Amino acid sequence: MTVSLSLKPTNHLHFEQAPSLEGFVELQAEQLTSHYPICFARIYYYDLVSKRYQEVIKYAEGQSCLSQQEIAYLRLENWLTDFHHVWDVHEFEFNLEYSGYVCPIGYKNHRPEYIQIISHQQLSLKFKQYVRNTAISLSKYIDINSEYLQQKSKIQLLEHVLHKVGHQLRNNLALIKLYAHNLLLGLQDSSWQEQAKVICESVGDLDANLTDIISCGQQTILRVTPQDLKSLVDESIKSFLPLINQKKLKVNTPDSSATLPLDKLQMKQVFDNLLSNAIHFSPDSGTITFSWQIFREEVLIKVSDQGQGISKDDMQKIFNPFYSQRQGGTGLGLTIAKKIVLDHSGNLWADSLPRGGAQFSLILPTKVKNYEQ
Repeated sequence: MTVSLSLKPTNHLHFEQAPSLEGFVELQAEQLTSHYPICFARIYYYDLVSKRYQEVIKYAEGQSCLSQQEIAYLRLENWLTDFHHVWDVHEFEFNLEYSGYVCPIGYKNHRPEYIQIISHQQLSLKFKQYVRNTAISLSKYIDINSEYLQQKSKIQLLEHVLHKVGHQLRNNLALIKLYAHNLLLGLQDSSWQEQAKVICESVGDLDANLTDIISCGQQTILRVTPQDLKSLVDESIKSFLPLINQKKLKVNTPDSSATLPLDKLQMKQVFDNLLSNAIHFSPDSGTITFSWQIFREEVLIKVSDQGQGISKDDMQKIFNPFYSQRQGGTGLGLTIAKKIVLDHSGNLWADSLPRGGAQFSLILPTKVKNYEQ
């Protein structure tokens, strides 16, 4: 039997016509179990839509189901004794009647995604290559699906910005127009200096808003180069030393570092924004903590403070444009930060810590993805 899997280019894939991620995974599982000696396929992957790990289980035609104990054993992952390289097929112990194989698709959020195979006999090199090709196909489809969802999220975010822009700018322009009119009517009045001051402040606010809106709305072209994570964080901390010293804050950072493919100026803007918020909401003599952990091809970065935390209501709106809990804030800082992280193929989210305080977490890739093997 000749077994092959054609990997066609997917750069121009239109997801409106393409199967859903779940549908594509089910199709791959069906194709695997359609070839003897494979009698069972289980694919475990992370779904960005539901934000949960999902599994698809398929049996070969006429194959009796595995017992509940056997399924539980596969799900518990006690057989996973090592984190194997992506797309490599490895055998694991199952039982005397069947042979078990696992092929990692990738590693997301510090957990593996994989294809699990149960077969009537040991797989030949040809069938191992078939499983590997399926893993490569799944990996590419999952990443393209992820990119599509990120692009869709950014488009929705920008549409939200554009919807809010008209109202925000009209308020500032109306204020400028009002005081300009008052100034013209009362130039000989002693209050003209106060009127001029208000105009200047309003124009300044308008300029700041426009700058943030342009930063948020323009198509970003990343200038990615290898950057030292600790050095970049240290630069942000140095920029805020006067405010840190004023509030007598302590800022902790790890001794270790990592080299990441980043647009330095844009990612520094992310750290500046997160650190600025942490300083603002921290109590005097409080502690701000940076931490990071490297896992395979990702790094998880956390920034936490000892402030009042984030309410449930704020948690739903914190990344929305023009939503701010800081007096005088534009409400675009976190929106821009999230967009920058998404542009880097990462993710940014917020949590309220049980012991008090807020924590912002970032997942960033440690290298530019390359599917050529």
